[in-house]
Amino acid sequence: MDENRLQEILKETNLSHYVSTLPQGLDTEIQKESALSAGQKQLVTIARAMTENAPMLILDEATSNVDTRTEILIQKAMDSLTSGRTSFVIAHRLSTIKNADLIIVMKDGNIVETGNHDSLMELGGLYSEIYNSQFN
Repeated sequence: MDENRLQEILKETNLSHYVSTLPQGLDTEIQKESALSAGQKQLVTIARAMTENAPMLILDEATSNVDTRTEILIQKAMDSLTSGRTSFVIAHRLSTIKNADLIIVMKDGNIVETGNHDSLMELGGLYSEIYNSQFN
Protein backbone atom coordinates (compact mmCIF):
# COMPACT_ATOMS: atom_id res chain seq x y z
CA MET A 1 0.00 0.00 0.00
CA ASP A 2 1.20 3.47 -0.87
CA GLU A 3 2.48 5.45 2.15
CA ASN A 4 0.34 8.50 1.32
CA ARG A 5 -2.86 6.42 1.26
CA LEU A 6 -1.90 4.81 4.55
CA GLN A 7 -1.44 8.25 6.15
CA GLU A 8 -4.85 9.32 4.74
CA ILE A 9 -6.46 6.25 6.33
CA LEU A 10 -4.83 7.00 9.68
CA LYS A 11 -6.14 10.57 9.47
CA GLU A 12 -9.67 9.44 8.44
CA THR A 13 -9.81 7.03 11.37
CA ASN A 14 -8.33 9.49 13.86
CA LEU A 15 -5.42 7.15 14.55
CA SER A 16 -2.52 9.38 13.39
CA HIS A 17 -1.69 10.69 16.85
CA TYR A 18 -2.11 7.29 18.51
CA VAL A 19 0.21 5.60 16.00
CA SER A 20 2.80 8.36 16.49
CA THR A 21 2.93 7.47 20.21
CA LEU A 22 3.69 3.79 19.60
CA PRO A 23 7.31 2.66 20.14
CA GLN A 24 7.78 1.50 16.53
CA GLY A 25 4.92 3.47 14.96
CA LEU A 26 3.05 1.34 12.43
CA ASP A 27 5.54 -1.48 12.93
CA THR A 28 4.52 -1.91 16.57
CA GLU A 29 3.06 -5.34 17.20
CA ILE A 30 -0.27 -5.08 19.00
CA GLN A 31 -0.72 -7.87 21.50
CA LYS A 32 -4.08 -9.23 22.62
CA GLU A 33 -3.52 -7.90 26.12
CA SER A 34 -2.37 -4.46 24.92
CA ALA A 35 -3.67 -1.22 26.38
CA LEU A 36 -5.94 -0.51 23.40
CA SER A 37 -9.35 0.81 24.41
CA ALA A 38 -12.50 -0.66 22.84
CA GLY A 39 -12.77 2.43 20.66
CA GLN A 40 -9.16 2.20 19.49
CA LYS A 41 -9.69 -1.46 18.61
CA GLN A 42 -12.74 -0.49 16.54
CA LEU A 43 -10.82 2.28 14.78
CA VAL A 44 -7.91 -0.07 14.03
CA THR A 45 -10.38 -2.58 12.59
CA ILE A 46 -11.95 0.11 10.40
CA ALA A 47 -8.49 1.25 9.24
CA ARG A 48 -7.60 -2.33 8.32
CA ALA A 49 -10.81 -2.64 6.33
CA MET A 50 -10.00 0.61 4.51
CA THR A 51 -6.62 -0.74 3.42
CA GLU A 52 -8.33 -3.68 1.70
CA ASN A 53 -10.68 -1.46 -0.31
CA ALA A 54 -13.26 -4.25 -0.39
CA PRO A 55 -16.39 -3.64 -2.49
CA MET A 56 -18.65 -5.07 0.24
CA LEU A 57 -18.54 -4.78 4.02
CA ILE A 58 -20.37 -6.43 6.88
CA LEU A 59 -20.07 -4.52 10.15
CA ASP A 60 -21.59 -5.87 13.34
CA GLU A 61 -22.13 -3.45 16.21
CA ALA A 62 -19.25 -1.17 15.27
CA THR A 63 -20.02 1.31 18.04
CA SER A 64 -20.86 -1.08 20.86
CA ASN A 65 -19.02 -0.66 24.15
CA VAL A 66 -17.63 2.81 23.40
CA ASP A 67 -18.27 6.21 24.92
CA THR A 68 -20.15 8.96 23.07
CA ARG A 69 -17.00 10.84 22.01
CA THR A 70 -15.43 7.70 20.56
CA GLU A 71 -18.74 6.78 18.91
CA ILE A 72 -18.58 10.06 16.97
CA LEU A 73 -15.02 9.29 15.82
CA ILE A 74 -16.03 5.78 14.78
CA GLN A 75 -19.09 7.12 12.94
CA LYS A 76 -16.94 9.55 10.92
CA ALA A 77 -14.53 6.75 10.06
CA MET A 78 -17.40 4.45 9.10
CA ASP A 79 -18.92 7.10 6.83
CA SER A 80 -15.62 7.25 5.00
CA LEU A 81 -15.21 3.48 4.99
CA THR A 82 -18.69 2.73 3.63
CA SER A 83 -18.73 5.44 0.98
CA GLY A 84 -19.18 3.86 -2.45
CA ARG A 85 -19.49 0.34 -1.04
CA THR A 86 -22.32 -2.03 -0.37
CA SER A 87 -22.39 -2.25 3.40
CA PHE A 88 -24.46 -4.33 5.78
CA VAL A 89 -24.34 -2.68 9.18
CA ILE A 90 -25.89 -4.37 12.20
CA ALA A 91 -26.51 -1.80 14.91
CA HIS A 92 -28.48 -1.07 18.04
CA ARG A 93 -27.06 2.44 18.32
CA LEU A 94 -28.95 4.10 15.51
CA SER A 95 -26.42 6.90 15.04
CA THR A 96 -24.32 4.23 13.34
CA ILE A 97 -26.84 3.80 10.53
CA LYS A 98 -28.48 7.23 10.30
CA ASN A 99 -26.81 8.00 6.94
CA ALA A 100 -27.67 4.65 5.32
CA ASP A 101 -29.53 4.58 2.01
CA LEU A 102 -31.74 1.76 3.24
CA ILE A 103 -32.45 0.76 6.83
CA ILE A 104 -34.15 -2.54 7.54
CA VAL A 105 -35.78 -2.66 10.98
CA MET A 106 -36.23 -6.11 12.46
CA LYS A 107 -38.16 -7.31 15.49
CA ASP A 108 -38.30 -10.92 16.65
CA GLY A 109 -36.56 -12.03 13.44
CA ASN A 110 -39.07 -10.31 11.14
CA ILE A 111 -38.69 -7.23 8.97
CA VAL A 112 -41.14 -4.65 10.29
CA GLU A 113 -40.01 -1.45 8.51
CA THR A 114 -37.73 -0.35 5.68
CA GLY A 115 -36.64 3.05 4.45
CA ASN A 116 -34.04 5.71 5.09
CA HIS A 117 -33.74 7.62 8.36
CA ASP A 118 -36.06 10.46 7.35
CA SER A 119 -38.82 8.23 5.97
CA LEU A 120 -38.68 5.96 9.02
CA MET A 121 -38.86 8.92 11.37
CA GLU A 122 -41.89 10.23 9.45
CA LEU A 123 -43.50 6.80 9.67
CA GLY A 124 -43.45 7.03 13.43
CA GLY A 125 -43.04 3.29 13.97
CA LEU A 126 -40.51 1.14 15.78
CA TYR A 127 -37.43 2.83 14.28
CA SER A 128 -38.54 6.30 15.35
CA GLU A 129 -39.50 4.98 18.78
CA ILE A 130 -36.04 3.48 19.29
CA TYR A 131 -34.27 6.50 17.79
CA ASN A 132 -36.18 8.92 20.01
CA SER A 133 -35.47 6.81 23.09
CA GLN A 134 -31.73 7.02 22.33
CA PHE A 135 -31.55 10.71 21.56
CA ASN A 136 -34.29 12.45 23.55
